[in-house]
Amino acid sequence: MLRLYKTPALLRRILPGYTWLREEQGKVLYLTFDDGPIPEVTPWVLEQLEHYKAKATFFAVGDNLVKHQGIAKQILKQGHRLANHTHNHLRGWETSLEYYLENVQQCQRELERLNSDAAHPKLFRPPYGRISLKQAAALRPDYELIMWDVLTNDYDRSLSPEKCLRETIRCTQSGSIIVFHDSLKAQRNMQYALPRFLDHFTAQGYTFRTL
Repeated sequence: MLRLYKTPALLRRILPGYTWLREEQGKVLYLTFDDGPIPEVTPWVLEQLEHYKAKATFFAVGDNLVKHQGIAKQILKQGHRLANHTHNHLRGWETSLEYYLENVQQCQRELERLNSDAAHPKLFRPPYGRISLKQAAALRPDYELIMWDVLTNDYDRSLSPEKCLRETIRCTQSGSIIVFHDSLKAQRNMQYALPRFLDHFTAQGYTFRTL
């Protein structure tokens, strides 16, 4: 099976209206987590981040914010950032423009109820990385569209935890936006790779910031 861990430079050039990485001079990385928050996984992630004094951005599904508001508040309390990942984890290519935009706004209302993003530009990541040109154009005036430089593939249950970690480390460089998932599907690989990833780059003098 072909897996892409590193976003090709050609794709970044073809789609310049998206944020794929941050240009950094120093040793800075941007950890992101998609699809939570959920009680089975997200609190464990928060413990790891706290242990390594690392900050991260959580692209949250709005429905999960409604169900697990306490965990969402803990994310913010620990100095991390919550951002928009639609309310129902929609596939943009298969969803009408009108419904997609309303679903994004529904998630944004939940973020605002949590007093999240009050002092920041709004961030949005399309689930599966799938978004139509019309959807992107409609969102871009109000949102920075965040993609990724490194995809861990932690959700792939046919992938060994060791390879997940090894390829993620290999592809990461200063300024990388890295995607892990705080989901049940990714739990095995993520729980193996995340602490070792944090340990590896912390030992090399990297810091982890929110977007």
